[in-house]
Amino acid sequence: MTQAMPRQKNPQAPRFQIGLRPAQLPDDDFEDDATIKGRRYEGLSLVGRQGEAIEVEQSSFENVRFTGTHLVRSVLAHVTFDTCDFATVRTQDVSILRSTVTGCRLTGSSWSNGSFRDVLFEGTRADSTLFRYAKLNTVVFTDCNLSQADFQFAELRNVRFEKCDLTGAQFANVVIQPGVSFDGCTLIDLGGASHLKGATVRGPGGMELALSLAREAGIVFEA
Repeated sequence: MTQAMPRQKNPQAPRFQIGLRPAQLPDDDFEDDATIKGRRYEGLSLVGRQGEAIEVEQSSFENVRFTGTHLVRSVLAHVTFDTCDFATVRTQDVSILRSTVTGCRLTGSSWSNGSFRDVLFEGTRADSTLFRYAKLNTVVFTDCNLSQADFQFAELRNVRFEKCDLTGAQFANVVIQPGVSFDGCTLIDLGGASHLKGATVRGPGGMELALSLAREAGIVFEA
């Protein structure tokens, strides 16, 4: 009897129990030990902030610029990000929980050692983004540009990549837990393809992945 594949779960949507009030700077700025709850950020600039132990809960961010910001040991829970710019953001030990990231730009940002649980990334540009040593649990990337993204040493559990461009992405030493799949993705020139054992691949990306596996094995194809 064929063993059934584990059923993949969808991320839980953010939940807001209170009405959101417009954020105002400097009162609602990102700074050490700040606690932010029930705020709506629209069109604001949080460029170049340096913050540690920040807690953000039940808040929304629309068209907000975070470029160059550095966050350490912070938690963002029940948060929505829409068309925000996270390019070159650096984080350490940051957790994003039950949140959505839609139409954002993460190019060149670093989320190493971070924790992502119940997060949806949709229509987001995350090329050359670092997820090294991060833990991703119940996360979906759909219609995202993840070319040259770095997932080395990350732990993936119940993670789905749907219609994403993963050209040149790095997966060496990744830890694959149940429920990881690549559906209709571009998987050209993956690094560490042999470490994706246990993942499910659907669509033409399977052949692209096979070529990456052959390259790592030292197989040369000649016409």
